[in-house]
Amino acid sequence: MDKQKGIDSLFFPRSIAVIGASETRGKLGNDVMRNLIESGYEGRIYPVNPKAGEILDYKAFRSVKDIPSDVDVAVIVIPAKLVIKAVEECGEKGVKALVIITAGFKEIGHEGQEAEKELAVLAEKYKMVIQGPNCLGIINTSAPYNASFSSGTPKKGSIAFASQSGALMTGILDWSLMEKIGFSKFVSLGNKAHLNESDFIEAFGRDPDSTFILLYIESVVDGRKFMDACRKVIPHKPIFVVKSGVSAAGARAASSHTGSLAGSDTAYDVAFKQCGVRRASDMASLFDVASVYDDMHLPSGNRVAIITNAGGPGILTTDACEASGLQIAQLTSQTVERLRTNLPPAAAVYNPIDALGTAQPEDYAFCIEAALMDENVDSVLVLLTPQAMTKQTET
Repeated sequence: MDKQKGIDSLFFPRSIAVIGASETRGKLGNDVMRNLIESGYEGRIYPVNPKAGEILDYKAFRSVKDIPSDVDVAVIVIPAKLVIKAVEECGEKGVKALVIITAGFKEIGHEGQEAEKELAVLAEKYKMVIQGPNCLGIINTSAPYNASFSSGTPKKGSIAFASQSGALMTGILDWSLMEKIGFSKFVSLGNKAHLNESDFIEAFGRDPDSTFILLYIESVVDGRKFMDACRKVIPHKPIFVVKSGVSAAGARAASSHTGSLAGSDTAYDVAFKQCGVRRASDMASLFDVASVYDDMHLPSGNRVAIITNAGGPGILTTDACEASGLQIAQLTSQTVERLRTNLPPAAAVYNPIDALGTAQPEDYAFCIEAALMDENVDSVLVLLTPQAMTKQTET
């Protein structure tokens, strides 16, 4: 089956059914309904509850099969023992994608693990994708819609985030709202019975609203598929990962959390480096990365111009750029001549551009403008060392 086609329906559904929708505040089915309505979702919303009637002013249905129109996505928030039957009914209805928020699957042991295998079989049988189970839900700020039980919706941005921990997502959401950091997609992976991190990496790579990818994972379902997906996406969009379960105790905790087998941390390190994934050591580092990349326009290539007021740091930065796979841009003759005409005779006008220790704010402004106008330059890296004549704040 084409999982990417299913994820497209998951990202931009025309209609959503909430199986387990509730009129009672404090219940997950009520939280999901309220978030869906308050997020500004413009598609059709179908509450499903055996008692039917109305839920939050929407006509309710006893079963998803009773809904008269097509359903693209069904969000399931009912007891675990009822989920298999609901999934079967969704398949018979022709639902394209499911978000199973319900917990109580492989994280509780063998019985739950067998139930998850059955979910995967049903997904393939009916050619529908399944996110979860045991997840927070999904948020797409571009649609827009919030089909989760989170306490809010992030502002629209260009960062795609997928996490194996729903609780961690709520913490990141709270932080992003305080710091005004925007996200394009907010995906809770849960137990990954069907869709996993590799599927969403590929989807984020195709998503025009996402320019940067953040991941929190406790395990990787298919190592080869993960590396292939990353190699395909990373030339166009950077990927940063926090991988937990590093210690023996952490690995045991991951297993009880989402039923994950954490694996060798050394193996993950090697795999990340081979496919170009950047690893953040902790969530604070991931937050820092998100702050930098929020609404940031990425360079179109790897050719960099370096501007400095000291030769030594410029040389060290040149070495670091080369070691990181960046190319030191060869400035055009027009740029070189322009720099030579406007900078002191002793200045280095090739790359790195050394405006000397006497460089003033206007000299930096001139050099940056000249470099950015050069057709051979994709990005500019600026160094400023404090010297006797340096105006640090003004520069």
